Parts: sequence; structure tokens; C-alpha cells
Amino acid sequence: MSTALIILAAGKGTRMESDLPKVLHKIGGAPLLHHAMLSASALEPDRTVIVTGHGAETVEAAAQAFDPDAIAVRQHEQLGTAHAVAQAREVLDGFRGDVIVLYGDTPFITTETLEQMIAARAAHDVVVLGFEAADPGRYGRLIMDGSKLARIVEFKDATEEERAVTLCNSGVICADTGTLFELIEAVGNDNASGEYYLPDIVGIANARGLSATAVTCDEAETLGINSRAELAAAEALFQQARRRALIEDGVMMQAPDTVFLSFDTIIGRDAEIEPNVVFAPGVTVESGARIRAFSHLEGAHVSRGAIVGPFARLRPGAELAEDVHIGNFVEIKNASIDEGAKVNHLTYIGDADVGARTNIGAGTITCNYDGVMKHRTTIGRDTFIGSNTMLVAPVTVGKEAMTATATVVTKDVPDGAMAIARTEQTNKQGFARKLFSMLRAKKAKQAKG
Repeated sequence: MSTALIILAAGKGTRMESDLPKVLHKIGGAPLLHHAMLSASALEPDRTVIVTGHGAETVEAAAQAFDPDAIAVRQHEQLGTAHAVAQAREVLDGFRGDVIVLYGDTPFITTETLEQMIAARAAHDVVVLGFEAADPGRYGRLIMDGSKLARIVEFKDATEEERAVTLCNSGVICADTGTLFELIEAVGNDNASGEYYLPDIVGIANARGLSATAVTCDEAETLGINSRAELAAAEALFQQARRRALIEDGVMMQAPDTVFLSFDTIIGRDAEIEPNVVFAPGVTVESGARIRAFSHLEGAHVSRGAIVGPFARLRPGAELAEDVHIGNFVEIKNASIDEGAKVNHLTYIGDADVGARTNIGAGTITCNYDGVMKHRTTIGRDTFIGSNTMLVAPVTVGKEAMTATATVVTKDVPDGAMAIARTEQTNKQGFARKLFSMLRAKKAKQAKG
């Protein structure tokens, strides 16, 4: 059976107190919208339609960055959820199959839940996703009659008996495409807000002799984000779930609550993650690697047996081979560090290739930027770079070569050679005492004045 998605992402999100469209606020380094699209993408939908409104251009760009084939339609007036879904009718004209309506600000609904809805659709015309609420509050209630969904009652319209029901409406709906749009055509706006509400299709379906039912999921899946406080709570839930999953897969975390992960972080079994480590998007850490405390990784790949940190930063394009050591206060950017190489102290390696078993001394800098363009540094295998070496790119240091401490390398260094480029030391006898005396006298004079 073919499947299409309609993801509603038109809301302004006034309670977020932000110029950024609500669905572009991030959890785990990814926009809320991407989380909704990610879960649904495992269904391999034939079409994905994003309904945009507030900040339409930026929302559409974000959607197509995740899925270039996503189709964007705009809801120019915010007239309710049924009206929003109706905007997708033209682009789904001729589509034969089921459609699932999701929300761009509801990031945690799982693929398994969506699959349950599709399975239920085989026996029913309309399927609604519900959840048992610990505190039903003002949620709409799902009133069941056996396996049949009799109606959805909004809290303000519910009787005391109906308000006692804890099965609540998530707003997510699955139906045959033709059926969905036929039911939406019949939805009215005779309510206090003058809006067209998607849940009204259940009552219309029953009145027409169609079959409606509900499937349920954990309440946490249906969490919608409407404020900064809810965003923070959702981030905490996301982090807890990701940490738990990694630990169950064999990752060692000494202080899990201090480790922060992204939506796409991959860490292999028997890897060790020390406290206060941040994984920004695009990081893979292979089995047996160790990320030490207070390190920050983004867009980086760390191979088996490598050690990173403490207090290290891996930026996008950092590629560490097996058994590499990256030490404290070292930054690696757009650079490959080959097997067994060591960069242990106070060093910046950017736009570079470092050969196997090479040792980079403390205070080394690859001077990769000339103010306009970036240039690359290449260092061969089994080479020793002395402390405080400046490598002015583009430059190559050959294999089994060496640079003397405090050398400024501006020319290529051949294989096996040692580069020395520093001025000759001169000692001026007694000059330090004279200079300190002059400076102290000047300081004393300033203090009196």
C-alpha cells in the first residue's frame, strides 16, 4: 500500500517568544520538523507534504534540506488543522493510498506507532492516535465503543463522565487519501474560534457509516512543543532516551547525565565516554575509543582505540584513525590524523594531513588561512614536529623528518631532513636588571601621580 505524509508546520508558536518558526527550534541538534520527518521516513512514503505558513521560506528550506523531494504547500491564513490539511489536496490529486497527518512540533512519535496505525487502517476507514494521559487536563477525549471510536469530545464540550476518560487525542490521523479529503470538505467552523478542526472528521465519518478506531502509544511520544519550557523538557527526554539506548548497546558512560548527544550520534560498543562531553551533529565514535572529560565533538569520526581529550575539540572534517591520541586543549579541524599519531598538547591542526605515528609537539599551529583563502599542510609518517612550530601552509613536511623547537616552516621539508628556522639567540648582559629598574620607577611615579 502506498503511503503519503502531511506534516503541519504552519504555526507561529507565539509562546516560544522567538522570531524563529516553532518547528525549527532544535532538540538534539536537529529542528523539531526533522525529528517528525525522520520517524516517518522509515515508512518510505511515496510523498511527503509540508504545510507551511509562518516563516514559510525558512521552514521549506529546512524540510528540503532533510528531504529534497519534500513538497511544500502554504496555508496563508491560519484557519485550523482541517484547513491546513486541505492545502495538500491539490498536490495529492490522483494519489491512491493512505495518508498520515503529523505535526512538525511533535517530534517523538515513533516509526513503530505509525506502523500500528497503518495496520489498523486495513480494517477501518479512519484511525486516530490516542494516549492514556497521567493528567488529561484539557486534552480532547477519545470516546470508545469497544474497538470503535464513537467520537472525539473537546474538554470544554465534555460532560463530567466524559472528562473522567483518560484516553486522549494526539491529533495524528491516518485515512485513505480520498476519504480524508471528502471528510474535510464537510468540516464546518461553527465554533468559538471560527476554525476548521481536523478531529471533527471522526463524527462525520461515523454519521456516514464509515468505521473509525484509535490506536494508542506512550504519552511521551505525543509531547507537543509550544514553549521554551516544553522545549527544554523535550530535550531532557531526548537525552535520557539516547543515553539509555547507548548504554544498553554497550557504551560506557561514567556520568550519563553530563553527556549530551545529537540526533545522529553513533557510538560503538565498549567505547568510553567520560563526564561533560558534548556531541554536536555528525559524530561517529567507533568501538573501543575513549572520549575524555570536557571534550566537544562535531562532524568528526573517531576510530577504534583512539583517545580524545580531556578538554579537546574536534571540528567538522576531523578524521582520526586507529590508536590516535588527541590531548588536552587540542583543536582539530578538517584534518586527517593517521594511525598511531599523537597530538597531545595545546595545538591547532586545521586543513592538514598528518601521517602515521607522527608526533606533534606542544604549541604547534598549522597556519592555514592567509586572510582570504585556506591552505593545506601535509606531514608525513614517523615525523617529529618540535614544540611551538608554526607550519605556514601550503607546506609539506616529509616522512621521518623533524622540525626544531620554535621553528617557522615556510618551505617544504624533505624526507628525513630537520628544519630549523629561528633567529640566533643574543644575550645582552645586565639588560634585564636595567629594564626592570626603569619599569619599577615608572610604575612608582604613576602611583604617586
